[in-house]
Amino acid sequence: MKMKLRFIVLTCLTLLSLKCFSQDKKFYIFICFGQSNMEGNAKVEARDTTAVDSRFQVLQAVDCGDKGRIKDNWYTAVPPLARCTTGLTPADYFGRTLVANLPENIKVGIINVSVAGARIEIFEKDSYQSYLATAPGWMKGIAGEYGGNPYARLIELARLAQKSGVIKGILLHQGESNPNDTLWTKKVKGIYDNLIRDLNLKPKKVPLLAGEVVNADQGGVCAAMNKIIATLPQAVNNSYVISSAGCTCSPDHLHFTAEGYRLLGKRYGVQMLYLLGYKPKETIKL
Repeated sequence: MKMKLRFIVLTCLTLLSLKCFSQDKKFYIFICFGQSNMEGNAKVEARDTTAVDSRFQVLQAVDCGDKGRIKDNWYTAVPPLARCTTGLTPADYFGRTLVANLPENIKVGIINVSVAGARIEIFEKDSYQSYLATAPGWMKGIAGEYGGNPYARLIELARLAQKSGVIKGILLHQGESNPNDTLWTKKVKGIYDNLIRDLNLKPKKVPLLAGEVVNADQGGVCAAMNKIIATLPQAVNNSYVISSAGCTCSPDHLHFTAEGYRLLGKRYGVQMLYLLGYKPKETIKL
């Protein structure tokens, strides 16, 4: 009996050591979620698909056969970084900014699960069903690509990513569908707390970066929401708001242009670099 118990213990220790050995501490993983602006709405241009450093990777969330990508696998982060037909996202130039400024032995990985048009409630672990029940068919279709439960898919991908690297931060861009919602910060905190708990993370080591919606200086139709987003650090201690001032938008004044996404993504990246203890080579106003 003692020999059998000893064998079991040794086997468990061996498996644990193998798991730890396979995790690259210099592979920095970032979780991205939100609605259409985090999915990426602007058309991808040629400059966005060339010279993407192989150190910048995306963990594919859905199958994209026409692009030769299979879900749950890592690929060089050539856009789109969300679903197959989405466009440029802040995550694109967030990752590019990081790899351009971090030591060459550090890789960056992105996970992106976002749902266009969705309220923040779609990511609430215990009540998303009630929100989706009344959602339009096209939104249910997007959620269906994530198995009908975007939060669960986010966790599934994050756990898979943790076998390869270390989660270093969470990026959020959402709010257009929660205008004037004074409970938004409380809801975001609940989702953040669940992510930290379900992924066994330490909140002091995993900051939350939340971007503003299209700014008033661009005539953003939801710009008033930025006043609520600005209060997020009062609800989530380790959170930071990324300014959208000067980020150009499309004619609908809801979504950013490709140039707007590039600037916003760089601002996410610069903020994260400072949090990681690195000074960016390029001066970008936060």
